[in-house]
Amino acid sequence: MPSNVLVIDAGNTNIVLGLYEGDQLASSWRLATARERTADEYGILARQLLGNVAIEGVMVASVVPPINSVIAAMVQKFFAVEPMFVEPGVKTGIAIQVDNPLEVGADRIVNCVAAHETYGGPAVIVDFGTATTFDVVTADAKYIGGVIAPGLTISAEALFARAARLPRVDIKRPPHVIGTNTVVNMQSGIFFGYLGLVDGILGRMRGEIEGLKTIIATGGLAAQIAAESEHIQHVDETLTLRGLKIIYDRNRVKGRGRK
Repeated sequence: MPSNVLVIDAGNTNIVLGLYEGDQLASSWRLATARERTADEYGILARQLLGNVAIEGVMVASVVPPINSVIAAMVQKFFAVEPMFVEPGVKTGIAIQVDNPLEVGADRIVNCVAAHETYGGPAVIVDFGTATTFDVVTADAKYIGGVIAPGLTISAEALFARAARLPRVDIKRPPHVIGTNTVVNMQSGIFFGYLGLVDGILGRMRGEIEGLKTIIATGGLAAQIAAESEHIQHVDETLTLRGLKIIYDRNRVKGRGRK
């Protein structure tokens, strides 16, 4: 019977849980990140979602340091295992070649692991989260840097908050660029403006990455933007969860060690 592994991607807006049965992602769930929640509250939610499934191990990527101890306590209490966090000392298979490797978010490294394993390299990963990140992994598994831009949702929220007479609108592609009412005007500016940001950055990255093989999008709004993008070739909604499972396997089989 395949072993069950829980992977946790803790971001600023959402915490995503994934249950792997062997090498297959059986289920995944998205929870709101709430820093005031206790380990018991997170544990009750997780157990309601997973039921009485026995968990062999847990791998966590977190970009929210204040909740790391809460997640660790929750895993220990409700799943009776010691969680592994993606942090220095954990073998990822990716060499981080930037000015300060400790500055790189764990989720960005996890995405590079999964992208390199699945698509090869050189590759660019665009992750549409609270911030939108663009990351580069080379053919020989080196992380060489990237870009951080304000996320689409927080960009739109800034517009709603600062322009008193503008209504809050759904973020979606309007039927035309030129709108004939305020709502469509705003949707066009938000959607096509952000698409221009994404394609503008990717176009410039193409000019700097020799032999770029592929560009992958992941995250909540990846499908919407990728459908209109001139550069994005793949949408991979489970990229981060898969990367966590790959890292878990590398550490379980080979033991921890610094890359």
